[in-house]
Amino acid sequence: MSAAGKKAIAAPGYGVVEWISTACRLATDRNDFRRNILVNLGLFAAGVWVARNLSDLDLMSPQPII
Repeated sequence: MSAAGKKAIAAPGYGVVEWISTACRLATDRNDFRRNILVNLGLFAAGVWVARNLSDLDLMSPQPII
């Protein structure tokens, strides 16, 4: 395989090390507004995910008699 083929397959510049360094920089950043927005959006997304995945449970339905 040629070098051009390998370069086309590679990710566009964001490796695991860069992702971790960005996360650490965000955690230690002094800009609280941006960090709070990202944390709140993450918590909201997690809540939406939980609500959508648990939406098939009906807690008010009668329980089966065993």
